[in-house]
Amino acid sequence: MSERGLLIVLSGPSGVGKGTVRKAIFESEDNDFQYSISMTTRKKRVGEIEGVDYFFRTREEFEALIEAGEMLEYAEYVNNYYGTPLSYVNKTLDEGKDVFLEIEVQGAMQVKEKVPDGVFIFLTPPDLTELKSRILGRGTDDLAVVEKRMRIAREEIEMMSNYDYAVVNDKVEFAVKRIKEIISSEHYRVNRVIDKYKEMLKGM
Repeated sequence: MSERGLLIVLSGPSGVGKGTVRKAIFESEDNDFQYSISMTTRKKRVGEIEGVDYFFRTREEFEALIEAGEMLEYAEYVNNYYGTPLSYVNKTLDEGKDVFLEIEVQGAMQVKEKVPDGVFIFLTPPDLTELKSRILGRGTDDLAVVEKRMRIAREEIEMMSNYDYAVVNDKVEFAVKRIKEIISSEHYRVNRVIDKYKEMLKGM
């Protein structure tokens, strides 16, 4: 039987570049992670693809899944739901594959309660000025929404202590390298492999 895979959770404040870093990881030749696509009620942005970037659902559809207990985590952020479908994640982990989640901070805290042995990585901006510049650079939000995102971002950065690692997204390629190194080392933690060796000892 395969060893259960690692659940890797990448989150951080809005505008920090989570999506860009995640895409770079999955476009690299040595990528061996399964990406768990999130579900959201927000409108599709230009260039986004259903079932690739997100599963886009209505608010009513999303709330029905919450009631049915079919979400690993979910959060309401700037008047939209975001969440992770549960069945896909468990199935993939049981197959021995690492599952990579890119989610909001609120959702990451729910996952930590349910899967405390996951690997929780907080992506940080070089500074708040750079973060605001990135949010403004999107050109998808009006000024009031930008200011709301900045207020929430400050609150989210204060939650960094709940994570295992903090990675600065100064340059995407550097952030990708750091994240891959973290995940590689996590596979060798004693608490992740010791049960296998205890079973071996029983047979001696």
